[in-house]
Amino acid sequence: MRVRRLAAWTALPLAVTLGLAACGSGGDGGSGGSGTSAVSIQIAEPKHLVPTNTTETSGAQVLTGLFSPLVDYDAQNKPYEVAAESVTSSDNKVWTIKLKDGFTFHNGEKVKSDNYINAWNYGAYAPNGQDSNYFFEKIAGYADLQGKAPKAKEMSGLKKVDDLTFTVTLSDPYIDFKTVLGYTAFYPVPDAAFSAPGVLKDSYEQAPIGQGPFKMKGTWQHDSKIDVERYDAYPGEKPKVKDIEFRIYQQLTAAYADVLADNLDVLPTIPSESLSTAPSDLGDRYKTSPMSSFQFLAFPTFDKDYSNPDVRKAISMAIDRDEITKSVFKGSQQPARSFVSPVLPGYRDNTAGAAGEFNPTEAKKLYQAAGGPSKIVISYNGDGGHKDWVDATVNQLKANLGVDAVGSAEPKFADLLTKVEKKQPVGMFRMAWVMDYPTMEDYLGPLYTTNGSSNYYGYSNPDFDRLVKEGSAAKTQDEAIAKYQQAEDILAKDMPVIPLRFGENVFGTSSKVKNVQMDLFQRVNLIKIEAAN
Repeated sequence: MRVRRLAAWTALPLAVTLGLAACGSGGDGGSGGSGTSAVSIQIAEPKHLVPTNTTETSGAQVLTGLFSPLVDYDAQNKPYEVAAESVTSSDNKVWTIKLKDGFTFHNGEKVKSDNYINAWNYGAYAPNGQDSNYFFEKIAGYADLQGKAPKAKEMSGLKKVDDLTFTVTLSDPYIDFKTVLGYTAFYPVPDAAFSAPGVLKDSYEQAPIGQGPFKMKGTWQHDSKIDVERYDAYPGEKPKVKDIEFRIYQQLTAAYADVLADNLDVLPTIPSESLSTAPSDLGDRYKTSPMSSFQFLAFPTFDKDYSNPDVRKAISMAIDRDEITKSVFKGSQQPARSFVSPVLPGYRDNTAGAAGEFNPTEAKKLYQAAGGPSKIVISYNGDGGHKDWVDATVNQLKANLGVDAVGSAEPKFADLLTKVEKKQPVGMFRMAWVMDYPTMEDYLGPLYTTNGSSNYYGYSNPDFDRLVKEGSAAKTQDEAIAKYQQAEDILAKDMPVIPLRFGENVFGTSSKVKNVQMDLFQRVNLIKIEAAN
């Protein structure tokens, strides 16, 4: 499953083309594999850089340079082989994965079947505490690796055939398993990453060794930067640039100032306070493209203040999405009243029903009848350009519900996620999702199933879980979509989150790069970007 996952920044609606720009370090650019220039890309501080533990966009952006996926997606969102030679199944339950010969890790190790099997078993073994543990759930034997004292350390469904072939047996047929294999959690890990079988070295995360087009240049400089350089032994399409600096910013406004001054090459998200002036500020360096992001407010459903669905629905009805989209985002996003992105097959408009419509009179009545809290707190990460829209939302809640409402900023997205994971009091909290792989299940499963990898709000509904599971096991895409839509209808009744906006890539580049492309997953295409001269 390729979860283009939790997004730190304010994201903007549907598409694919970001701008990279050659960094101020000079170089001759070039084309093919001959480029010698460096480019800089803004990111937030990643939470993790281990493939099976990376579920947010900034970490994922870095890993897309360091690793090559088994499959990627074409313009029609269909998977095609990259590191895999083939991915086949006759029954959607037993899958055979053949690897392309010629891939090596950055330390020279030849990539083999064991590197995938060992990495996936590490990710699935519950005591390792990997955030992407959930994504291995469909593999046979996964359950034996769960709990505080697991029965096993290896999933029975993973079997080596030879150095370039292995089989994956699922617990149940899953129609989209090949599509899922593009997700970050399914990258391989070299033998050198382990200090003992199943024990990952603590140092590995600071300088991950992958088999992708770029390799680490030094180590992760926390809260500062991550440098990578082209890996010349990469057997796939060669990058056009030699070096990339993933530059870590705490404030999006500072990154915007740098891109304006040509000191930063790619700013993937224009800060909301600059949206009205960015087109004139940047000229042809202002870019937009489709993207799969979904912005929402989440409720800590385990908190008694928000345990009543009527309280949650009332808060949703008190928010004027259209006004905020127009006034704060200058029309660069679109209001969301459904729980999956419009880019997906199976999307339906306004699935939230009445709870998604702005109705302040009914909202206040429902809120008072349901005994909503007298004070509402909305927590958000201060490094993501969210203050303006949070302030606007808070003001609407004050006016429309007659309550005290405040925004509360955490320094970094990782800080916010850590507090939420520990169930520390944060009130409501902003979240965003960028798809991992192009199916409805990617929005429904990770975010809302009881054991979903990114279900930070404690939501649990057995009927919802059942429908998502039945959809995954369906024999046809139409049958799967029907089940997923029934599951989405349950979300509309329970309202564990408030859909706010669907985003698109709205980004800026320096004058030093060309052919900058950004995809539906909010990632810069690191292969295509090149210097402008």
